[in-house]
Amino acid sequence: MTGRTSRAQSGWKHDSPPDRAWKGRPGRTRAVIAAEQDRAAGGRHRRSVALGEGRFARASVELKVLPDTRRIRAYLRWSDGGKSPARYLGQVEHETRSANLAEGWKAAWEKGLLTEEPPAEGSWASSPSVRAVMRANRSKDTRPELKLRSLLHKQGLRYRVAARPLPELRRTADLIFSRPKVAVFVDGCFWHGCPEHLRKSHKNAEFWRSKIEGNQARDAETDRLLQEAGWTVVRVWEHEAPDAAAARVISAVRASSADPHESEQSVSNMKR
Repeated sequence: MTGRTSRAQSGWKHDSPPDRAWKGRPGRTRAVIAAEQDRAAGGRHRRSVALGEGRFARASVELKVLPDTRRIRAYLRWSDGGKSPARYLGQVEHETRSANLAEGWKAAWEKGLLTEEPPAEGSWASSPSVRAVMRANRSKDTRPELKLRSLLHKQGLRYRVAARPLPELRRTADLIFSRPKVAVFVDGCFWHGCPEHLRKSHKNAEFWRSKIEGNQARDAETDRLLQEAGWTVVRVWEHEAPDAAAARVISAVRASSADPHESEQSVSNMKR
C-alpha cells in the first residue's frame, strides 16, 4: 500500500474546503458571533455546559481545518476559571459554515457534553425553552409593529409610539393618533390568546391559562375605558397581513378626521 493510498483512506483531500464552509466573516461583533452560535445550537438555552456545584458555562462550537488532513473539525469550547477546555466533536462536511456549526452542536448533545440550564429560582418559566420563548416575545418594536408603522408613515400618517392615550390611565398603546383619538394595539398571539395560533401549554397549564385570561380581561377593560373617553380602539394581531392591518388603521384615523373623502382615498391607495 503506497503512502498516498494510505492518506486517502484516512480522509486526506487534495483540495482544502472553501472558506464559506468553516470561516466566519472578519470584523464581526461579539453580538453577531453569539447570535450565530445561538441559531446553530437551537437557542441560547441549549449552549450550557455543567461545571458542577450548580455552575454553568456557555459554550461555542469552533471549526478548524488541519493542514495534514484538509478536513473540517468541530470542537466544543467554553471558559472555566480562566481555562478554556475543548472537546473534539468530529469531522463535518457540509458546504456552509452554518450547517457545520449545527452539526457540531448536534454531536455535542449526542456526546452528552451539554445540558439545559435550569430556570432561575422564582422564574415563571417551567423550562429553559419556555423561558427562551418568553424572552423572545418583545413588548416593543416587534417586527409586526415596525412593518405597520412603516406602511402608515408612507401614507403620510404621523403618530406617537408607545404612549398613553389617557395620561391618568396606566395603559400604553403601541401607536396613538392624538387629534383623531385613535389608539392602536398590536397584540402578540401568545400573550393575548389568539384564537387561531395560541398553543396551550402542558406544563403549568393552570398558571398560563390564568395569565392569558388576565391579559384578555385587561384588554377588554382598556378598550371600554378608552371608548368611554371618546377614543377609537384598533387591535391588530401579530399574524395579520400588514397591508390589511394598515388599511384598518387608516380607515379608523380618517373616519375620525374632518375629511371623509381623504379616508377613502388613503384606503384605496393601500389596496393597489
